Amino acid sequence: MDTTKVERLIESGIEDADATVTQPRGEDDDHLAAVVVTPAFEDETLVAQHEQVYDALGEHMTTDIHALELKTYTPEEYDERGG
Repeated sequence: MDTTKVERLIESGIEDADATVTQPRGEDDDHLAAVVVTPAFEDETLVAQHEQVYDALGEHMTTDIHALELKTYTPEEYDERGG
């Protein structure tokens, strides 16, 4: 699945989200990595943050995306880590 399409799905499914999706193993691999930053993650557990991303991707998680490595942050957390 095209990384740009995955970014758009995440950003349209989570309010004020900024998503960066890459293929860390190369373009021919269907493993994806995503960094998602949004204030919607404020006061949410890591599991709840990941569930928001999975919900935004919907059926694509079972049909088009083989594996997704997720890193989720609030804007403050992202800034603190030097993002």
